Amino acid sequence: MTTKFQEYFTQIKDPRVERTRYHLLTDIITIAILAAIAGAEGWKDIEEYGLNKQEWLKTFLELPFGIPSPDTFRRVFERINPKEFEQCFRQWVQSLVEKLGVEVVAIDGKTHRGSYDRATQLKALHRAC
Repeated sequence: MTTKFQEYFTQIKDPRVERTRYHLLTDIITIAILAAIAGAEGWKDIEEYGLNKQEWLKTFLELPFGIPSPDTFRRVFERINPKEFEQCFRQWVQSLVEKLGVEVVAIDGKTHRGSYDRATQLKALHRAC
């Protein structure tokens, strides 16, 4: 992760009141995206990811007040413009496609390791994100 990644998301307008902005919007978005890629399924998971990776995240995020709470993640994502977020996200993914020279960057869907049931021959569980 570099500031280059964060630059893709600076176009998103911060919907929060100035006096209540303890965490940088780019920090919140960066943690949420990384956590989602790592398999986070909710706001609490995103916070836990941030807490577990805090030392690493500090190497490229400012984190002036540490890791945001689950409520902060939820409130911010409820209020940001989804079209702005989608546009920025698409631009970032397109930059990955160009840089890596691939046509597809798979960042959704997970097959759960060890979920295949040999006794009943049930297929492994697969979750679409």
